[in-house]
Amino acid sequence: MRILRDMRYLLFAFVMLISASSFAQIGVSITVGPPALPVYEQPVCPGDGYLWTPGYWAYDSDIGDYYWVPGTWVLAPEPGFLWTPAWWGWGDGAFIFHEGFWGPHVGFYGGIAYGFGYFGVGFEGGRWDGDHFFYNRSVTNVNVTNIHNVYNTTVINNNTTVNRVSYNGGEGGITARPTAEEQAAENDRHIPPVAAQTQHVQAARANPQMRASVNQGKPAIAATAKPGEFSGHDVVAAKAAGAPYHPPAKAGAQPAANNAPHPSDASHAKDLQPHEAPPAANTGNAKLDQKNQQEQAKLIAKQNQEHQKLQQQQDKEHQKLQQQNANDAKTQQMEQRHQQQTQQMEQRHAQQQQQLQQRQQPPAEGNKRPPK
Repeated sequence: MRILRDMRYLLFAFVMLISASSFAQIGVSITVGPPALPVYEQPVCPGDGYLWTPGYWAYDSDIGDYYWVPGTWVLAPEPGFLWTPAWWGWGDGAFIFHEGFWGPHVGFYGGIAYGFGYFGVGFEGGRWDGDHFFYNRSVTNVNVTNIHNVYNTTVINNNTTVNRVSYNGGEGGITARPTAEEQAAENDRHIPPVAAQTQHVQAARANPQMRASVNQGKPAIAATAKPGEFSGHDVVAAKAAGAPYHPPAKAGAQPAANNAPHPSDASHAKDLQPHEAPPAANTGNAKLDQKNQQEQAKLIAKQNQEHQKLQQQQDKEHQKLQQQNANDAKTQQMEQRHQQQTQQMEQRHAQQQQQLQQRQQPPAEGNKRPPK
């Protein structure tokens, strides 16, 4: 257990050193590709300002299985921002997951034809005009009674058949490569999935019916009107699997270079587990070891106190918005702020732990002073 805790701190600290400007980082790599994209219809857009985020197959290394993350409508974090979907790609002998992100331009998403405006390159489902998003009714499901900022532009699909392959590269994968525009989009300012999206993924992961081994590539919840709403009349079931599903004997998850707890996994302070002190370095000096343990305990107590303080603050803000019956936009702004607060705190805590452990490391053999 102590070794695992050490690994957790080191891996988390490593993730925090990754540039905040790129949120298409690798999450996990495995040796068997994801199932085909299921066939499903898009639920009606729930309101102005919501953008479509396509469903995709994620991977749970704890159970060794893919699970479906339903497509859903999400409020854009900022006017002018578009969603670049997550995608799987073959590289270095494994399938590697690249997380989606928000930005002013749509970047590369593997050439995967997710549909509903995402046909492999860019996005044809709508466009921003100032602070208002206009929906292309030819490819998105919008009720014009409630939403008036719409237009109709026919999207020509050059493919004679619909390709439901869900990964790029490897045997049978999509062969697309980034365009110059998609490469340029990588240099934009990006925002990671908002709190509502993170909670949506967590809910899908916790639902056994979403696992590929259970639904055979045809999930009963293929899409939802809003993130995390997995029941009700706005839930859409898959019509069919995208292709016959043949589960592997053992998918064999392998950690990628930065397969660590992702900063966006914790959306609120209440989602965090209390810190536990890793074992202090064994210096061979009993008094020094005792001092190091006391320093670790002091730091952990301080960090857990900060957890509790932030949780209380966030809980109060939740209660205040509920009393005010705040709309979705205000709620999402608060959730995004809470997510950033939580990530920043954990980043600071990981750096503090790393610095303390470095100070407590015993000197190398060649640097030890000879006894007097």
